[in-house]
Amino acid sequence: MSSESDPKAPPSLSDAFAITPRFAAERAAAGYGLPGSRAAEAAKKDQFLPDLNVRLMCPECRTNPPNITEEFASGDLVCSDCGLVLGDRIIDTRSEWRTFANEDGDDPSRVGSVANPILDGITEQLESRIAARDGGTGTSRELLKTMTRASGPRDRSLLDAFDSIQNKCDSIHLPRTVCDTAKQAYRRVEQEKLLRGKQTDAIIAAAIYVACRVNRVPRTFPEVCALTSARKQQVARCFREMKEAFGLNATGSGSIDGADTSADAAVASKGTGGAAPLGLAVGATDLVARYCNHLGLDMSIVRVTEAVTMRIHDLGFLAGRSPITIAAASIYLVTLLVDEQRTARRISVAAGVSDVTIKHSFKEILKFIDQVLTPEIVAKDARIDIHRLDSK
Repeated sequence: MSSESDPKAPPSLSDAFAITPRFAAERAAAGYGLPGSRAAEAAKKDQFLPDLNVRLMCPECRTNPPNITEEFASGDLVCSDCGLVLGDRIIDTRSEWRTFANEDGDDPSRVGSVANPILDGITEQLESRIAARDGGTGTSRELLKTMTRASGPRDRSLLDAFDSIQNKCDSIHLPRTVCDTAKQAYRRVEQEKLLRGKQTDAIIAAAIYVACRVNRVPRTFPEVCALTSARKQQVARCFREMKEAFGLNATGSGSIDGADTSADAAVASKGTGGAAPLGLAVGATDLVARYCNHLGLDMSIVRVTEAVTMRIHDLGFLAGRSPITIAAASIYLVTLLVDEQRTARRISVAAGVSDVTIKHSFKEILKFIDQVLTPEIVAKDARIDIHRLDSK
């Protein structure tokens, strides 16, 4: 048998993966496979390179290497040499050790959420949920009855009210301070039996409205009443009784938590601290930014509308109209001046007032348009053109 390969025979596996002459030439040009190439690569690795590692160093002592300690007990990052605090609220990355021994000593396990001072004295921190599926044995029902008797109906009703306040505040995007203030107001009403016999939904709505007024968060009375099924008359009656019971008035005296703020009344009346004044109702200027945001208007229009609203208030125009109507009419006026397509119907949906009321108030403003639109207001936006109102 001849050792020469048959040209008609299929290529072998080694021939299929053989290096082509073109690839061998490219490797030779790049220096691969040549003597001394590995030595050149090793020398390239050993050459000097700058240290780009980021180090946390104390700016006072500048010790290198830095001597920095993580104090997880206080959550601080402290320089051990000079004692300078370099950071706070650090995250404890250590293992979460737990012990199940009956021996006396510190238990490093952490269970439950952070203690809530609003729920002081109420067993809300650790709560068990009993499932209803027990295979028809009735064990879940008996356990649920036992847990209900142990917790007490009063605490249970208060926790349910707090959950309702939290959900309602979240639905209209109220800040946490308003929610906590509403919970404090509701708890004080329950403790002192201020509104005995009143509907729970009405008390909750009144507490939320009181919290909005105390924290200067612009929310109108109809907006808060729409959160519950209670009638506006019931909510208004609860609000008046709560305001009188808490001593919250225009002078700023009184507080939600029942603390004595008589010494801070003078300071609070100036709006600088203490109990916030409650007698100051929500103004039209406070509502402009929210309504413009719902309508998709830019900040330039918001600033012009706020200036127009303040001008109308200072001149006494539209006296007796609600702040909602004044804000909606001002927005309608400014959108016409800058040629923004916002109909009265669309503004009425955002503000919660009828378009007929908006147009009627707008016509009242047109009678004094020369006094309302001062040169300073017109200069706030280059798009303002008073001649666009000629056809109105």
